[in-house]
Amino acid sequence: MRRPLSDKILMAGNLVLLAIVLFACSPAEQVTQDQVPPRDSLPVLVGDTVTTLISDSGITRYRIETTQWLVFDKKEPTYQEFPKGIYLEQFDEALTVQASLKADYAYYNEPDQHWTLRGNVHAMNRKGEHFDTQELKWDQKTHRVYSDSAIHITREKSIIEGVGFESNEEMSKYTIMHPTGVFPIDDEEEPQPAEEPAEEQAEPTKLKIANI
Repeated sequence: MRRPLSDKILMAGNLVLLAIVLFACSPAEQVTQDQVPPRDSLPVLVGDTVTTLISDSGITRYRIETTQWLVFDKKEPTYQEFPKGIYLEQFDEALTVQASLKADYAYYNEPDQHWTLRGNVHAMNRKGEHFDTQELKWDQKTHRVYSDSAIHITREKSIIEGVGFESNEEMSKYTIMHPTGVFPIDDEEEPQPAEEPAEEQAEPTKLKIANI
């Protein structure tokens, strides 16, 4: 049975750390104690230009790429940081990309198993739908992906835009909290989200997409 992407990413940390190449400074210069920064301010591991493949049952399923990977084990909470961005791919048996995720910056809170992705966040689900936003959060404990930012979703025959987003981890069932429009790409239009008079509207109109 295939494991969800969240479980694989959680496992990936230890696997990837084995593949990280550590770059030390050039011949060390003599420094005084005052020049040495506090231990908890330094990453225990620094990985530069990391690419790793992750297998499941002997089959390559995932690929992770990042220019810089920092691991802080003395901070509270402990965390991993990707200050120069991260890119993730999920493959099928034929090594065809099924889903992907990338961002200009990523932060992973280890105890909470919580990701924060910022800057030109782009995701593609298995149906080939594309999600673009400036911030996306992923709670691995609750298997929930969400955002308070503007979201732009490109589907096969329509574009959906709105503010606020929540979905399952596969991004196959999702809700737009404040939809601003559904724009058809061809002649087959999809229904616009219903709007209620402001004085009768108890809560913001939501657009739910499921089983797509």
